[in-house]
Amino acid sequence: MHHAWHVLIDPFQYQFMVKALLVGALVGIVSAVLSCFVTLKGQSLLGDAVSHAVLPGVVLAYLAGIPFGAGALVSGLSAVLLIGWIERNTRLRSDAVIGIVFTTYFGVGLILASMIPRLSDWVYSSFGYRAPLMSVNTILFGNVLGIADSDALQTLVIGVVTLGLVVVFRRDLLLFCFDPNYARAIGINVRRLSMLLQLLLALTIVVALQTIGIVLVVAMLVAPGAIAYMLTNRFDRMLLIAVASSVVSCVSGIYASYYLNASTGGSIVFIQSLVFLAVLCLAPKPGLFAQMRTRNAIRPTPRTTP
Repeated sequence: MHHAWHVLIDPFQYQFMVKALLVGALVGIVSAVLSCFVTLKGQSLLGDAVSHAVLPGVVLAYLAGIPFGAGALVSGLSAVLLIGWIERNTRLRSDAVIGIVFTTYFGVGLILASMIPRLSDWVYSSFGYRAPLMSVNTILFGNVLGIADSDALQTLVIGVVTLGLVVVFRRDLLLFCFDPNYARAIGINVRRLSMLLQLLLALTIVVALQTIGIVLVVAMLVAPGAIAYMLTNRFDRMLLIAVASSVVSCVSGIYASYYLNASTGGSIVFIQSLVFLAVLCLAPKPGLFAQMRTRNAIRPTPRTTP
């Protein structure tokens, strides 16, 4: 018991761990809230697209010496607008357009990221500014344990703005996700709400960028909502369950990465995956074990002849 208590409180002796745990909890809350709307709307693939499409903007913002969030937001929103434009002007299916656009953006981002040393030298020779050295892994996989105070403040501000927008437009967004045809019939601008949801997705990805990185952020946008969706049919309870599972996964993952000296983003996503698998198997109604019991209960017993 004494050892367990020390395991729990020892990380709080270090300022970077306190900051990481607070930022991780905030990221868990914001991503869980958006995850519920994404799950109901069935737009997980779009979340994946936006998360990968922010990479070019992040690299360019790094080279320009401006906050990562600004570059990520511009890059993500430009990808969303491009996807919408191609869908309206071609016969291609939505999933095909999303796949083409996000892989193109991600490919361009990887090219820019691999050229960071040369691009940094060019920026220095042209403008007299040299960006501090940064590993590409930090962009791709996050590093919340080493997050700077300015980045933590940026995460806090964007997170609060995102949650505020969700609270203000909660009813319209919920109706849009459940029944867009009815929303359109009663005069709600469905296209505007679709753009708002995509904006919130981009903001959430910016919030989670420094914590779990670009590659793994899609897990934070899918898993909490999926976990909660299997456990309840009421949206208010869905929000609470999603937030609880997401915050616990973030905090536990940060603890695990601290003691194991492992990837923080990977630890968070791995723990969240374990929670998802547990719910998938044990959920009262849609769980695999419950379905097996139901099938066995309704299976007719063979008659025996005397």
